[in-house]
Formats: sequence, C-alpha cells, structure tokens
Amino acid sequence: MGEFELKEQLKEDQIMMLKNQLYQHGLEVIDDRKAMLVEKVKNIIIELIHSYDTVDIKQKISSIISEKLNVDYNHISSMFSSTQGLTIEKYIILQRIERAKELLVYNELSLSEIAYKLGYTNVQHLSTQFKKITGLTPSHFKTIKKNKRKAIDLL
Repeated sequence: MGEFELKEQLKEDQIMMLKNQLYQHGLEVIDDRKAMLVEKVKNIIIELIHSYDTVDIKQKISSIISEKLNVDYNHISSMFSSTQGLTIEKYIILQRIERAKELLVYNELSLSEIAYKLGYTNVQHLSTQFKKITGLTPSHFKTIKKNKRKAIDLL
C-alpha cells in the first residue's frame, strides 16, 4: 500500500481520469481517512497471519496494530466495526481460518502443526472455530480437497 499527495487541487474530471488510470493498473484510490485506516488494519492482519511462519500469540495482535498505526486500539476497533460490519477479532478469525484452509490443502502439516503455526492454544480451539466458520471439521475439509478457499481480500 502506497501513498501520494498532490501538489495542487485537481478538478473533478481530472480526479476521475486519475482514478481510472490507476484502476487499469490494479490500483485503487482511497481518499477517505476511515477507509485508509481500515485498509491499513487489514494489511497488518493479513501480513501477520499469511506472511509469517508462525503467529506469535504472546504479543496481542491488538497491540501490534495499535503500535504500527500509532493510534489508540479502541478508536481503531470502533472505526473498523462501523465501516466493515464486523469486529477486528472476527476478521482475524476469518483470516486464520482461510490460512488454515490453505495449509490443509497443501497437506504438508499435521493439524497440530497448523494450530501451533496459527497461534491457537490447541487443536480443539482451531477445530471449533473452523467448524463454526466453514461448517466442516478440518479433517473433513482436508479429505474433500475442493476449492473452499476465499481470496483474502474478499473477507
């Protein structure tokens, strides 16, 4: 995610042309401060869950988000919930389950290893959340191996 500032005010038709040009290159203009904050929160969560080898549960994700954005977590949480219609915690769970699906499909790790990798305290906790979100147990999901995953940016 990048940022830029314009040196001068653009006319409405120029703004639309700029947005269209950026969109053609796979980029989107976010000019609303709330939307920018929410996108930053989503990017932090996605990075923590999908990019690192193991999610560190010793440091709360709320603390990480607050530190990285230098904004009070209660403010971030309130803004996220009001714009997204779900809490940050629910979004984190959805991301963890999507990552679990990915790891189950790759079939390289045991369920215990996946639970540890995603920061769950035990396999049962992962299994309970997995079934609540997907309607399937992790082992059943693993056996059907259908494309049950969602794109992370569509959550």
